[in-house]
Amino acid sequence: MLSAADNNLLTTTGPGTAMGALFRRFWLPALLSRELPEPDGPPKKLRLLGEDLLAFRDTNGRVGLVDPRCPHRGANLYYGRNEEGGLRCAFHGWKFDVGGRCLQATTFPQDEKYPDLLPKLGLHAYPVEEAGGIIWAYLGPPDLRPPLPRLELLELASDHRFASKKLQECNWAQACDGALDTAHFSFLHMSVGEDMQSAATMSQSEAAASGDSNRLRWMRDDGMPRFSFVEHPAGVVMGAARHADGEDLYWRISQFLFPNHALVPSTFPGETYHSQIFVPIDDDSCWIYCTSWNPARPIGPAERARYEAGHSIYANVDADYIPIRRRANDYLLDRDEQKRRSFTGIKGVSEQDQAIQDSQGFIADRTREHLGPTDAGVVRFRRLMLDAAKALAAGHEPAAAQAAEAFCVRGGGAVAHRDVPLADVMRSRFGDPAGLISKNGNPHV
Repeated sequence: MLSAADNNLLTTTGPGTAMGALFRRFWLPALLSRELPEPDGPPKKLRLLGEDLLAFRDTNGRVGLVDPRCPHRGANLYYGRNEEGGLRCAFHGWKFDVGGRCLQATTFPQDEKYPDLLPKLGLHAYPVEEAGGIIWAYLGPPDLRPPLPRLELLELASDHRFASKKLQECNWAQACDGALDTAHFSFLHMSVGEDMQSAATMSQSEAAASGDSNRLRWMRDDGMPRFSFVEHPAGVVMGAARHADGEDLYWRISQFLFPNHALVPSTFPGETYHSQIFVPIDDDSCWIYCTSWNPARPIGPAERARYEAGHSIYANVDADYIPIRRRANDYLLDRDEQKRRSFTGIKGVSEQDQAIQDSQGFIADRTREHLGPTDAGVVRFRRLMLDAAKALAAGHEPAAAQAAEAFCVRGGGAVAHRDVPLADVMRSRFGDPAGLISKNGNPHV
């Protein structure tokens, strides 16, 4: 369990908080690129780390992320006109570019009487970069701006990757807890009944693979995986080993990358990799950015359609990325389905995760927990984040923020003899004990 003070530290990310300061040292997803689909299109409201912001794409396709309040009279620029290289306030016509610079202050004479006026009238704006179908924002000190992390997703052509998101109505940390708690797959996502088919996180093509039924059986039969860890500059490898057949172990290997990335542990060679990024909206809600990529082949139309419909790590969401099954309707839980076929009675792996994580409250009270051996990954994640936030508060910057190359890692599944340690399993499966991909690519795709 955590103390009340540490639980508060872990879960509060607004301006002026220690964890918020840590998040602000890293690039964070702000929007999907497709949420700003066209130049001079409608601006988009968003809230990030407790701050209300406004995003827009200008005439040249550049994205701005700015304070939504016009510095003239405080009107919200959401109601403004996005035109000719800038966002114009609907109240009195002041105009601003993607960097927040004031281009026109129409209520002042544009003459020598006010030679230094415009530079003083700008909006606060945050740097953005667009990569991997995601608009990334950096909200930290300008002089500490890091390079964009070299995630494998960002290294691949657009037809090899996919990204979406969903709203989660709870604190970011318990959603991330749930993703790193790989022990729960032996229960939460299993089916009941004679066929024991699972709603696994694999695509239909992967489910047809010869080893899939074995993986499900191993997870069903061993609900107490043993954890091992390999730390690296961007985070930590979390290996969960279950009994397989004979003297082998089935390893499900996830990655936690600072400050909020979780790589899914299910992928075998040739299959599609997945990750989730947990982005605080405020302390009671977060966006979960879900990403998929396949270095060996393009992700085809049928696979993309399944993701859009709510398959694998993706939820079935509406046009605003709000899950169809959510708090307000008890996730459309079907008690007859729960009795006869599904362990939860809730459709969808993502929705099953969401229901359980939301059920802990908007902010889970970790002072009441009783943690055991299968919670080792959750404990390691919390400790890394708390230590980093406390170190930053003491004046020590997080080294991971500047270690862009260290983020190009993989997680996934493997089978190995019970005497082989995790680091050697990683070398065999990925060619590196931390799962690091070389610039020439990893042959173990």
